[in-house]
Amino acid sequence: MLSPRATGLVAGLMLAVCIGGCGTLAGVTTAAVGGRQVESVVAGQGMPVVVLENGLGGTLDWWAKVWPEAARESTVLAYNRAGYGKSDAVAQTRDGTHIVNELRALLQARKLPPPYVLVGHSLGGLYMQLYARQHPREVAALVLVDATHPEQLRGAGDPQGWPAWLKLTFGMLTSDTAKQELAALDATGQIVLGLPADPAVPVWVLSALHPMAQSSALADDANRKRVALATLYPGARQVWVDSGHGIPMEKPEAVVAAIHEAVRAAARDAGRLRP
Repeated sequence: MLSPRATGLVAGLMLAVCIGGCGTLAGVTTAAVGGRQVESVVAGQGMPVVVLENGLGGTLDWWAKVWPEAARESTVLAYNRAGYGKSDAVAQTRDGTHIVNELRALLQARKLPPPYVLVGHSLGGLYMQLYARQHPREVAALVLVDATHPEQLRGAGDPQGWPAWLKLTFGMLTSDTAKQELAALDATGQIVLGLPADPAVPVWVLSALHPMAQSSALADDANRKRVALATLYPGARQVWVDSGHGIPMEKPEAVVAAIHEAVRAAARDAGRLRP
């Protein structure tokens, strides 16, 4: 298991891939979508649909403490991206554009119409930022859970400058899919920054407080990016959570609270949005 310090150093990336899920979601199914098998689960009822996106190396089990409570107020989808859990791997590049397109195909196949409350943890947060910028009319709100900054791997965060032990640990504990996602991360981030953020889409930024106490070139850089992420979304509500990077498991109530606020805000603002 990676130490808490290690996960803090790679803030914004889900490197704790060797940590088991915190539970198992009931009702998970695997079905063909676009010619491949995709593992997902849908619960609850009502609009807007809440979409949960996993971090690097994470599976839908990471949401086991969030999903049941979120489903009390709306329909919720959790799923595994290609190459995770029982979802088939694919040959396409593991960049954000392909991942967003695959997610949209899944939502259509599950007959879950927009607008969506997009919730992304870690690298999943970067993918949800891309979705929201590429398809703002499909998005009711955005909840970023200790999300990856679009420039997470620039500056001191460049993997070429990571300590040797961290490179070795990442290489040993991550799947080929996770490695491919990491390789495409910076390109995804630049696409995000090249698109405008719709100011009409409300944004919640949940940031992990515990890593802020750590100090090293890599940790300091990651923490500056935690602060900077909210500035990409003027008017965003940034909430500092008394947690490490794994907020969905450590402090699920913070994620649930933000989702409920986002769902209620979307309901109040439903007249602005259309599929």
